[in-house]
Amino acid sequence: MDIWTHQSVEYVTVAGEAWLASASEYPRSMRALWESRPWAPSVLPCGRTFDVISMPALFGRRVLDELWTSGPGCGPVAAYRGRTLLFVQPGTAPRLRRLLAWEEWARDVPPLLCHGLGDAVTVPPVQRMVNSPDSPGLGSGRWIVAPEERDPWLPGASVVLWACVRASREPADRAEPVAVPSC
Repeated sequence: MDIWTHQSVEYVTVAGEAWLASASEYPRSMRALWESRPWAPSVLPCGRTFDVISMPALFGRRVLDELWTSGPGCGPVAAYRGRTLLFVQPGTAPRLRRLLAWEEWARDVPPLLCHGLGDAVTVPPVQRMVNSPDSPGLGSGRWIVAPEERDPWLPGASVVLWACVRASREPADRAEPVAVPSC
């Protein structure tokens, strides 16, 4: 059955919600906002709880495939406006920027947006109702791997660099993409 023909709900767990809220300067206010409007996207600061690496969607899918098939897996991942948002350890954004500028073999990696301390990102809703008239947040992105834990494992710069370089060297037209399991 097509996902658009029936009611489907995607959730961030309570523990995952607490982790996301901890990025905010006012976690209780953020949780109150999500309680009243769980379908609304939110803007959260980077650098304290997580950094975010934003990459083109297709390349992001290949990076996720690489993390799951040859590596340690991943933490939370979102899709937003044609980009894949990979949540990473705080401090990863500036380090990855330097590594990509320094390493000769990283020249094949498409431009990545590295959001760290002082930046903010829009995160998808904590709950998304598909095909529901009272869910105006439907077009605001979605979780590929929703936050499930209070302290999720987040990759660092070396793990992300390794996955990006390997993904950039893969043929773009792989026969069959690997399914990304839930963390």
